[in-house]
Amino acid sequence: MEITATLPNTAEPLAADHAKAGQEYVFPPRPVREPGETAFEIGLWLSGLEGFLCNWDRISRETQKPGDADANWTKELRLTFSALLICSELNYELRKGLIAGTGQPASSHTAVKDLSVEDCNALVLELRDLIALNKGLIDAGTARFDTWRSWKELLINKLRTLPTAAKFAREWEQGGLDHLPKDLQQLLSRKSLSFSDRADLTEVLSRFAVIIRSLEVVGRMLRGDEPLKTTVLIFAKVHEISQDLIMFINSRLTRFQDESAELFASLDGASYTASLELKKVYQQELTGLVGIRPAPSIHAKVETAFASLNDSFEQILAGFARLVEPDVVITDLFPGIHLKLERSLSLRRALWKALRSVKAAEADPQKGLIDAVRKELTAFMHEPVNYLFFKDRDTLERFTEEVFATTENKDLVPILHRFGAYLETLFGLVNMRTLLASHPFVESK
Repeated sequence: MEITATLPNTAEPLAADHAKAGQEYVFPPRPVREPGETAFEIGLWLSGLEGFLCNWDRISRETQKPGDADANWTKELRLTFSALLICSELNYELRKGLIAGTGQPASSHTAVKDLSVEDCNALVLELRDLIALNKGLIDAGTARFDTWRSWKELLINKLRTLPTAAKFAREWEQGGLDHLPKDLQQLLSRKSLSFSDRADLTEVLSRFAVIIRSLEVVGRMLRGDEPLKTTVLIFAKVHEISQDLIMFINSRLTRFQDESAELFASLDGASYTASLELKKVYQQELTGLVGIRPAPSIHAKVETAFASLNDSFEQILAGFARLVEPDVVITDLFPGIHLKLERSLSLRRALWKALRSVKAAEADPQKGLIDAVRKELTAFMHEPVNYLFFKDRDTLERFTEEVFATTENKDLVPILHRFGAYLETLFGLVNMRTLLASHPFVESK
């Protein structure tokens, strides 16, 4: 499947390696997916677009201010344009999937839950005018705040009032419980739970499932090396629904009669952990993301933000699962975590070995110990380096190059001193990963 669209002359490329501004961009073909997955993504991008328009400047500490007369808001226009194109592409994919799934003509009513081919046809018409207007605003050149504000208010209104767009936007919230691990689904059927507790827990788990499912779209984009700046829309919606969930949990806790109950402790822990992670991710990792241009910097921020939120929320769900099975293992709930855990453990061991050899060579820079450092670094750069976050690789690679390029011991010792201090910091950060919380480090001999 190929969808083509002409980008405006001033637009940033959606994929720097494949398109340039003013040229035709060819969307890469996607694997065939279930229509339900495609419908979920359309709803996610549409609701994320609304969340970005309403809240992003408030939660991300962007440097541009509405009163700045010299500010150019074209990059925000490009983001909304990219999001609308993504929705158009996904809508085309969904329409084909609905038709192929039944063998019926395009005019027939083929439903995925509450969506049909006719809904896809209607969404095309609703998106078409918005895409054309957005493109015209970008082609006009510099966009002042008044232009951006008018477009933002118009687009918010359209997303909320256009019947089919609003219908798709609601789709992403549905069916969260269907994507929970079986142990968590069993928790909701426990006879020991009161009706009130079961209703509240159902709401909490359903929302967490939707959040994790939404973040998986970001994870797929990272793995596929896709353009990542548009993920701010998904992060905007994740922030919105996470804050609503925290408020819901806190409200439930104030009504809890037995504060010694396991459910109270689980809800309280979930609220506390989620609040900390949101603060860390949105006030640090994602700050200023819209204004960043270098692709490596964007990748580094998005990768770290995704890992922090996804791993923490999966740990929260594992905490709820322990109400059913105290000995539950998180890798049994989320099989994908097993690989990430093994890689984190391997990375921690490799960092410790490298740190130990660097410290030894710094204290006694004889040839044998320096050769041992270079041997450890060679092994580290062969595989474990790939398990670091993107933002940490560049610094480690530069230190490694210095160690191999420096031949004089008197010049190498200060490099090893700085390298050792860096490795200590990096080892501490890796050891703080959520996945390693239940795997304390034991120093090897």
